[in-house]
Amino acid sequence: MKIVLINGQNHKGTTHHIARMLIDQLDGDVTEFFLPRDFGAFCTGCAQCIRRDEVLCPHAKALAPITRAMDAADVLIFTTPVYVYHATGAMKTFLDHYGWRWIIHRPEPSMFKKQAVVLTTAAGAGMKSAIKDVQDSLFFWGVGKIYTFGIATHADAYAHMTEKKQRRTARAVSKIAERIKIRVGRVRPGLKTRLFFRFYRKFILGHLPANDQAYWAETGLKQHVPW
Repeated sequence: MKIVLINGQNHKGTTHHIARMLIDQLDGDVTEFFLPRDFGAFCTGCAQCIRRDEVLCPHAKALAPITRAMDAADVLIFTTPVYVYHATGAMKTFLDHYGWRWIIHRPEPSMFKKQAVVLTTAAGAGMKSAIKDVQDSLFFWGVGKIYTFGIATHADAYAHMTEKKQRRTARAVSKIAERIKIRVGRVRPGLKTRLFFRFYRKFILGHLPANDQAYWAETGLKQHVPW
């Protein structure tokens, strides 16, 4: 099992600790990135990735190693502590660069067979909105199965969390790990993703720019479902 861990912060805090707990149970080959250390460029809004080709993005070269790692992975794990009720700015900056990968443009076919996890922690609240910041992109990438977990730690480190919260976290992590292991190699997107894909292909695809239409034809997405 190949795993990519993308951290929405440079430091190894509580959210990172929980991610490593999950990875230990999955026992796979891990490639890890920290944002913004490994990628922190802001999208310039030039729209070259949408209108023409993603390689024309001024940050394409810096982004390429993460893109290649995600494409080769079976499981994607995203961590982000809550910053003012949302995902970190570094995580949002990263996701901003993948608009061209949404189903409505040029989705990567392998995404439909991948599993992803979004993990977040907060001192108090905001986990739901932080998770949604990342989950929205994963859905529109076409990721086959998405798991989420967030917890209010009421502490500044995992070791300072109450035993009750640590037990709750351990149970949740174990449950996600078991579900991932059961589905490895046989992931099928949920009904919402399948319906969105089919509706989009039937009613919207014909109105897209030529580069998007060519991509759907070349990858076989226009003729066949990718799951």
